[in-house]
Amino acid sequence: MPSSTETAIDFSQIRAIIRRQWKIVAIAGFVALVLGAVFAFTATPRYTASATLIIDANNQQISNQILSNGNQNMLMGLKDDDATILSEVEILKSERIAKVVVDKLDLLNDPDFNGENDSALKKGIAAAKAYVRSLVKPGNQEELTLDVQKQNAADLLLNNLNASRVGRTLLLGVDYTSTSPELSAKIANAVVDAYLDDQFTSKLESTRRAGDWLLSRINDLREQSLQSDLAVQKFRADKGLIASGGELVSDQQLTQINSKLIEAQNETAGAQAKYREIQAIVDGHEVNAAVRATLDSDVINKLQQEYLDASRREAEISNRYGENHYQAVRLRDQMKEYERVMFEELGRIAQTYKSNYEIALARQRALEQQVTTATSKSALANDDLVQLRELDRTASAYKTLYETYLQRFQESTQRESFPVTEARVVNRADVPQLASYPKKPIIMILALVLGCGLGAMVGAVREVGERFFRTGEQVRETLDVEFLGQIPRVEDEPLRQSRDEPTARNAIINHSSIDRFAIDKPFSSFTETIRAAKIAVDFMAKGQGGKIVGIVSVLPGEGKSTVAVNFAQYLAKQGARTLIIDADLRNPGATRAIGRHAQNGIFEVLRENAPFRDVVLTDPETSLNFLPAVSKHRIPFSAELLSSESMDELLTHLSKVYDYIILDLPPLGPVVDARAISSKIGCFVMVIEWGQTARRVVRTAMQSNPEVMRKCAGVVLNKVDLRKQGLYMHQDDGFYQNSRYNTYYTDDK
Repeated sequence: MPSSTETAIDFSQIRAIIRRQWKIVAIAGFVALVLGAVFAFTATPRYTASATLIIDANNQQISNQILSNGNQNMLMGLKDDDATILSEVEILKSERIAKVVVDKLDLLNDPDFNGENDSALKKGIAAAKAYVRSLVKPGNQEELTLDVQKQNAADLLLNNLNASRVGRTLLLGVDYTSTSPELSAKIANAVVDAYLDDQFTSKLESTRRAGDWLLSRINDLREQSLQSDLAVQKFRADKGLIASGGELVSDQQLTQINSKLIEAQNETAGAQAKYREIQAIVDGHEVNAAVRATLDSDVINKLQQEYLDASRREAEISNRYGENHYQAVRLRDQMKEYERVMFEELGRIAQTYKSNYEIALARQRALEQQVTTATSKSALANDDLVQLRELDRTASAYKTLYETYLQRFQESTQRESFPVTEARVVNRADVPQLASYPKKPIIMILALVLGCGLGAMVGAVREVGERFFRTGEQVRETLDVEFLGQIPRVEDEPLRQSRDEPTARNAIINHSSIDRFAIDKPFSSFTETIRAAKIAVDFMAKGQGGKIVGIVSVLPGEGKSTVAVNFAQYLAKQGARTLIIDADLRNPGATRAIGRHAQNGIFEVLRENAPFRDVVLTDPETSLNFLPAVSKHRIPFSAELLSSESMDELLTHLSKVYDYIILDLPPLGPVVDARAISSKIGCFVMVIEWGQTARRVVRTAMQSNPEVMRKCAGVVLNKVDLRKQGLYMHQDDGFYQNSRYNTYYTDDK
């Protein structure tokens, strides 16, 4: 079960990968380091000279202030935004600047610039490039024209020139790299000077072009302004739109008439009110009302005073002597006479008010008629005023434009004689003392890093492409079967001649030490894996009398016959009655190992009913019995023979005689013999060659033989290289590399 402390990153696996691939990485890094060192110490040194410019807008602002005399609407200088600064950088690297420098320094005849002093290697490379270009573009190879030479020189200069912005400042750095330090400084300073001259020239040309355009535009505006003024005056004369104090005379007259009309209306209203009031008193014949309304008339006031005196005396006499007293009667008659005379006077006053009212009304109506006439004239004049105002606006606009353009023309003329650029030099380039290329430490470090990186990539490709079985964990994960152990690769030594001599005609003869390794070296790791296979077989075939075990592989040459022979030898050495049958009728490997002298074998037993005891071979030391497969001719029906009833009867009989029956079966990949006999076998032991058999091939073969997979007791990895095995083992799985196990494993007898 996985440990609770197990992390997602398997550092042990990473260390194992490093141990496996470090040699590739080291070799690639060493080779790259050597190549980098050769290049660094043989490359032609190059020198870089640097100059610095600043884009200073204050210069332009000062000139604008001088020319504008403090005008707040002066032109602003160069903006310090990124787009503007980067545009200046591109101008520095432009082809126009490069051509100016080529002409100024006469670089076409400079041997340092043209590479005449380069090394022979560099000249050879240049000649090869020229030859390749001549092959790609064949034609007349006449000498280049002067323009083409200048163009090539400008391209070469731009290739070695670098201009960039210094951080987020307004500073621009100009670097030029060459094999000559003096030439580098000279070209860097020449580029800066050419840039300043270009700025000055471009501003001068721009100002001159602007002045020429302004002059032509001023002439047009002068003529248009004159024509618009004449049109205004002619329209005024044609329409009679006479003005005084900025206002039309007709409008002034209308204003005066309106004022008089308002006065006349007020007078008419006053006269009408007086007339109506006095007429109401006369019509109502009310003395008291007459008294209130006629206080401003002397006659009425005198009559009213006499009327009031008579009324007072009449009241006194009536109170004293009675109403019929003659004095009271006389006074009442006088009062009536006063009243009559007073109302007659009121009638005359009413006629006067009526006349005043009629006169005021007539004057008002006359003024209203005048207002109507003047208003109609003003309305006609207003229609003409609309056109007049439009003509006035046009004339004013042309006049304003004319004055503005005239002012700008004067400023442009002054600026043309006052040239100032936004850029200035901060640092001029000095002759460099140290080479900027090649940077030997950096090149060697970079070469080492790139080499190691390439080696790591190769190692990664090897790891990704690793498709063979290396560890038991891969066996369990890929096949989901038990891993029994691994058998190391051992040297195959021929046995001494004395051992090769048979003691009997039917004796097993071992020609190689590897076929007896399990019994000759019982304490080796080889034998320990055989023991593990025996335990796995016993567990799977528990309770059976004679255990029938098939030793199988996927591909030929994986060592299954060697494992089968050693497994059988080990079982026999332990005292078990053991029989090994070479069931690989097409390629009998076990027979070649221990029974190549046999005359008959399993084919004769099954098809010709040969006696088993006459065919079987016996090992005199371990009592191991061996039923060989003698290849007298190719057997095309080997699968049918192994799955026949004769084979079934033979195995049934032998399982009663032997404790273990080991079958060395054909491989699963090329033939179907193992599948044909799989139903008669109790369990299988799969032999896989370490580092040679692809995992996908084994998995496909096992899936194609489900009976074999179901009965598989486990897998044995054969021919393991113990020196390399440690590179694939997990940190905790160094089974054969752990020094603590040395007391248990030894190849000595």
